[in-house]
Amino acid sequence: MAGFKSPQEFRQVIDRTFTLMSEDPEMGPKLRDADTPQRFEFPDLDLVVNIRAGGAQEANLAWEWSDEIDWEPKVKMTMSSETANRYFQGKENVAIAIARRRIKAGGDVKAALALIPITKPLFARYREMIGSDYPHLEV
Repeated sequence: MAGFKSPQEFRQVIDRTFTLMSEDPEMGPKLRDADTPQRFEFPDLDLVVNIRAGGAQEANLAWEWSDEIDWEPKVKMTMSSETANRYFQGKENVAIAIARRRIKAGGDVKAALALIPITKPLFARYREMIGSDYPHLEV
């Protein structure tokens, strides 16, 4: 299976994905209100991203590709870039992936699982983005 061409491409795709969530009139405000800061680590690409609810003058979500942040994540997840890509296409169930150790989770996992119904509309939009701009990532 073809994967991301580079860490830079992965970062570009995930930036666009978080922007889709943040700017969506349904998802964005609900994710902001849920206020569940998360840290995602992608060891195969040596990348980490921290995401949180946006502040008063910010978008619904804010994220940093660094651990140099001024907030503490409630949830920490570690997965491959392939697992992340499968998840955003709606092809990877988080609870099953955790049980099968494809995703290692720590912290308030229950809070993270509560976000899944909010982000479900993202799957179709992600697949559309992948299909038009990154067809080599379709699964």
